[in-house]
Amino acid sequence: MAATEHQTAGRGRAGRRWDDAPGESLLLSVLLRPPDATAAPQLSLVCALAVAEAVEETAGVDVGIKWPNDLVAGGGKLAGILLEGHDGAVVCGIGVNVRQTEGSLPSETRSPAASLRTVTGKAYDRAELLATLLERLEARYDQWRQGGLAPLVPELDRRDALRARGVRVGDVAGVAAGIAPDGRLRLRQRDGTTALVASGEVEPTA
Repeated sequence: MAATEHQTAGRGRAGRRWDDAPGESLLLSVLLRPPDATAAPQLSLVCALAVAEAVEETAGVDVGIKWPNDLVAGGGKLAGILLEGHDGAVVCGIGVNVRQTEGSLPSETRSPAASLRTVTGKAYDRAELLATLLERLEARYDQWRQGGLAPLVPELDRRDALRARGVRVGDVAGVAAGIAPDGRLRLRQRDGTTALVASGEVEPTA
């Protein structure tokens, strides 16, 4: 596991920048060696659940999971996850906005940003959050290795920030209808059928 006080070339999904200032975010990368490195889409949700639980335990706020790799609270994006495969291993990059004020959060983003400070009004100890996050990640990762994603789906569903919303992922549009046991997003289409989407950029629809 690697953690840093500040990063100068942080990035998120699709190569987008992840901006931070020293001392305000929790930024870490965890090297995982899953039995099947192709299971990265599932691992993204495993990590998201662990981050959500750690934030909830530390700050007492409700956290939503926006499939496939974002976490939201207080109406804004609180954290992001990026997984990359390397030689059979998976690097899990995690960024959590912790101590930023309204003025220090980036304004030119695809969706509003939030931090634990803007949501609760408190400046939290990042070391405490890191310790809790690693504990939750170890527990959820071990659970996933033993039983797959299915046992985690109820907790993911409880935090599903997309459920019942109209969205588009690539060429597929519909109403988000939960996360399948294999980690794919269910989309209920206009003709009544359900499409399963494995990955892609989620866009809201009217």
